[in-house]
Amino acid sequence: MPTSTASARYEGLGKPGKGSISTASGVLSDQPYGFGTRFEGKPGTNPEELIAAAHAACFTMATSFALAKAGYADGTLDTTAKVTLEADGDGFKVTRSALALKAAIPGIAESDFAKIADEAKANCPISRLLNCEVTLERTLEA
Repeated sequence: MPTSTASARYEGLGKPGKGSISTASGVLSDQPYGFGTRFEGKPGTNPEELIAAAHAACFTMATSFALAKAGYADGTLDTTAKVTLEADGDGFKVTRSALALKAAIPGIAESDFAKIADEAKANCPISRLLNCEVTLERTLEA
């Protein structure tokens, strides 16, 4: 199984410091992050945004494969993940990842869709990695 690699560099300390994130694939290359991108909406990324992207992608892929395994051959899945960071004593803690899935799957019953999506939420590797509440809102479109 593959091992994915990313790196982070931080120059300066604390709030005035500036960081950058890179991935081995090159998708992210010296992408800026720091206090401003995490708490003040400045350009760049932050760890929670990257976790949200990973969770949305992982869950959507897990749902896609589960639907294919159940015999469905066509459809569209659109997922948004909202990762919440909250104060925790003197630090911070990720407390929630809220998934919202909109799907168009021809011929699927609502109950089958719910079961497949709920199992994907519980079992996708990123859901299993997170030590926080993971919720799922499902919308099946005609």
